[in-house]
Amino acid sequence: MINFTKGGNVCVMKQELSETTHGVLYLVSTPIGNLEDITLRALKVLKEVDLIAAEDTRKTKKLLNHYHIKTPTTSYFEYSSFKKTQSLLSQLKRGRDIALVSEAGTPAISDPGYKLIKLVIENQLKVIPIPGVSALIVALSASGLPTNSFIFEGFIPRKTGKRQNLLLSLRDQPRTLIFYESARRLLSTLKDLLEVLGDRQIVIARELTKIFEEIVRGRTSEIIKRLEDKAIKGEITILVSGSSSS
Repeated sequence: MINFTKGGNVCVMKQELSETTHGVLYLVSTPIGNLEDITLRALKVLKEVDLIAAEDTRKTKKLLNHYHIKTPTTSYFEYSSFKKTQSLLSQLKRGRDIALVSEAGTPAISDPGYKLIKLVIENQLKVIPIPGVSALIVALSASGLPTNSFIFEGFIPRKTGKRQNLLLSLRDQPRTLIFYESARRLLSTLKDLLEVLGDRQIVIARELTKIFEEIVRGRTSEIIKRLEDKAIKGEITILVSGSSSS
């Protein structure tokens, strides 16, 4: 059953399909730092589902406690067993609604949740996305680089050889390139970017939406000099101009 408001907007907080008693898997986007960056719809879903499957239950508990949400949680992360995935699927089949949340941001974006989502879809059960924050989109919107077309590669490879091979494969791409990287590998990755892609315009977005949020823009060589003697911490998104706009 779908309820409509006077303005004609569809209220899809909880869709009940008359032909089935199966539960719904909600993909709930959560804040990447600032706890106020969550939608009213997301809060309602988190309160109303039967279970929250969280990549990091400790971080999710902080969010739930902040908003006085008492819904039970269970862990679901990269190394969760096939048995755990099957257990969640079984609960959905029994009519329980489940919210899937990542450590931060949108589930399944550089996140293990896609395995569960794929299995749920294969079993012809309902999946409903609850949109919200995603670090790559937040960083892109504030970057000043072209936003109409981009390539998101997720976490860049840790090993130098694999990292350089990836960058070589992207060298002639005209689209904005986006990567996630850890603070401790940032400088070595920037040096590979300079060596393989040349001295392009780049953006380093660090700790987005948090107290120490920082967005650094400039040529790769300039950014390396600027960060070389600096203690770098936090979650980092790297954006690189495409080959035609570098």
